Amino acid sequence: RAGSATSLSSAVINSRLQELVRLFKERTEKVKEKLVDPDATSDDESPVASPAAAPVPAPGGELEGDKALGDDHYCEMLCCTFKYRPWLDRLKSFQFPSSIDPLTNLMYVLWLFCVVMAWNWNCWLIPVRWAFPYQTAANIHYWLLVDYLCDLIYLLDILIFQTRLQFVQGGDIITDKKAMKENYLQSRRFKMDVLCLLPLDFFYFKVGVNPLLRFPRCLKYMAFFEFNNRLEAILTKAYIYRVIRTTAYLLYSLHVNSCLYYWASAYEGLGSTTWVYDGEGNSYIRCYYWAVKTLITIGGLPDPKTLFEIVFQLLNYFTGVFAFSVMIGQMRDVVGAATAGQTYYRSCMDSTIKYMNFYKIPRAVQNRVKTWYEYTWHSQGMLDESELLVQLPDKMRLDIAIDVNYNIVSKVALFQGCDRQMIFDMLKRLRSVVYLPNDYVCKKGEIGREMYIIQAGQVQVLGGPDGKSVLVTLKAGSVFGEISLLAAGGGNRRTANVVAHGFANLFILEKKDLNEILVHYPDSQKLLRKKAKKMLKSNNKPRDEKGDALIIPPKADTPKLFKAALAATGRMGGKGPLERLRWRLKELKAMQE
Repeated sequence: RAGSATSLSSAVINSRLQELVRLFKERTEKVKEKLVDPDATSDDESPVASPAAAPVPAPGGELEGDKALGDDHYCEMLCCTFKYRPWLDRLKSFQFPSSIDPLTNLMYVLWLFCVVMAWNWNCWLIPVRWAFPYQTAANIHYWLLVDYLCDLIYLLDILIFQTRLQFVQGGDIITDKKAMKENYLQSRRFKMDVLCLLPLDFFYFKVGVNPLLRFPRCLKYMAFFEFNNRLEAILTKAYIYRVIRTTAYLLYSLHVNSCLYYWASAYEGLGSTTWVYDGEGNSYIRCYYWAVKTLITIGGLPDPKTLFEIVFQLLNYFTGVFAFSVMIGQMRDVVGAATAGQTYYRSCMDSTIKYMNFYKIPRAVQNRVKTWYEYTWHSQGMLDESELLVQLPDKMRLDIAIDVNYNIVSKVALFQGCDRQMIFDMLKRLRSVVYLPNDYVCKKGEIGREMYIIQAGQVQVLGGPDGKSVLVTLKAGSVFGEISLLAAGGGNRRTANVVAHGFANLFILEKKDLNEILVHYPDSQKLLRKKAKKMLKSNNKPRDEKGDALIIPPKADTPKLFKAALAATGRMGGKGPLERLRWRLKELKAMQE
């Protein structure tokens, strides 16, 4: 037992001594590296990004996220158990928000859609019910049901939604209930909302159900224009909606004119003259056809006979010319705004072609320039991304750059461990460039002043005796040329040719931009220099160690015991086999040298 205990204690002491020796060696290497390279820093001194806040565990010891994921709901039926969504519990626990952001809340946009549908019901069908004999005693209750449903939507909009809308006052977003309610009550919107709900329906008991008494319901036009602004803000192709809306304006003007024409025909008497509607066929379709020919001034209409018909027709012509010209102008503006980017692209391309023709640029170069224009426009939708972002504040440009480029830049080995804010500043300096097939991104031997990040496409690294052999193909997300940014250890010259394989979209970070950023981050600058030197040494080490193949391989070291025996033989001056072997070894050594 004593022997086993002694051996165990000696083993522990031996392991601890070996650990101490290893630590001393590591410390010696660090001190040696510090003396050789004063800019080198230890791993502890490198700036580290602030860690994100760790999730707080629940009282039961589990994370809240895990608890939420594991909170399943089941219902039992006969002998089986089925999983179901607790929609009923969610519906019971739903609480209407105390304040609504009118700019970003999609629920509010959906509600505005309902309000606009109710407003369109009144705007389109009140003239139809007033002019045409479509509202009868047999279907009056259906008309009234939809009318009062629209009135209920108007009332809910006033009581629930409009009094909860946030607003900006003195640069602050106001969410106080009392302040939001007072802001709505003092606005012009509230006065128009109250005016459109005037209870003129009580006159039904005296004059009958006359649709014209509901005309104030059409005064809720402010909700329609607000819905247009909110919808255009969330649509990716808003110009399509603008074209549809302008077309609806034209159709509505024709709709109102057809109703007026039927009313004028009924006033004069259906079929009383050749100008009025004769009462045959579908009354609305026939009157709408007449309105289209009148407002668009197609002609081919019968001449008016009476003074009333002449005045009505003159007013129709004047109104038609004015309305149609306004609609054409508005449609031109909508289409022009939708194709503004295409027009700019075409003008730039035409100017460039004119310039190249003036200076008699070779046709091959002109074709490559045209190809660059077409591919850049179709891939990006613009020629220069910086022109789109120049109007945004610096903070918003940073947010967009982080969403677009941070995942790629954060994977670059050279920048890992650097200050995160330095990487953010670097993202704003990235520049997008498109390379055509077989374009040289960089050439061997030239001074490296940029780092490249592949956003889309592929590039090929060429080498070999002829400089055309493909060494490696880099795909999207790859980075090259990063060591040249720091010019460490003579690494600022390109070591190979890089050619675009197909169309390639690259992000470029220039050396001067990085130097301007590193002035404000000295710790990151030291760390980058250290990493660049290490990466350069690791790139050169395999080539240096390989060397040329030896014809006569080096001999192995002579064992120490054999060397001692040879030395003893020499001292004794012996002429035996050991002395002859020693002389033979000297001869081999001379031949090898």
